[in-house]
Amino acid sequence: MTKLDSATSAFLLALTAAIGNALYAFGQKKAVPHENPFVFGVFSLFFGSVLLSVVTLFFNTNNVGNYFVENFKWFMVSGLGYVLLNIGLYFLYRNFGASYYSLYAVLSIITTSILLATIIFKEQMNFYFWISLIFAGLTIFFFLKGQTIAKQF
Repeated sequence: MTKLDSATSAFLLALTAAIGNALYAFGQKKAVPHENPFVFGVFSLFFGSVLLSVVTLFFNTNNVGNYFVENFKWFMVSGLGYVLLNIGLYFLYRNFGASYYSLYAVLSIITTSILLATIIFKEQMNFYFWISLIFAGLTIFFFLKGQTIAKQF
């Protein structure tokens, strides 16, 4: 796959992921509750894995065994992230509603863009990036303030 480097490409890829996330939230919110809240995550992961396995058939799959061995610890880290994501989103959507995705999204911006990108991966950020993070912080403040006020009525 060639490297996509335009702002349009980045936007379209982010939009694709956002649509996928919205579909996941929709399915999770519409699913009939079960006494074991994580059954939904298991089955959705199964179906997603089957579909993603089909997609892999359109790309080079040489040396998958070596790739697996080299990246096993990172699969474990990402798997743990997936579990935490499922636990958090399940209880967030079930107990507070899909509108609380805003809170999750902004906290994800902060944890991924600040902690991961700038501190761990040492990615370069500019003035506008930092301003956007300030607005992300303000979004959390105003979202929580709005939710507090809404519950008073």
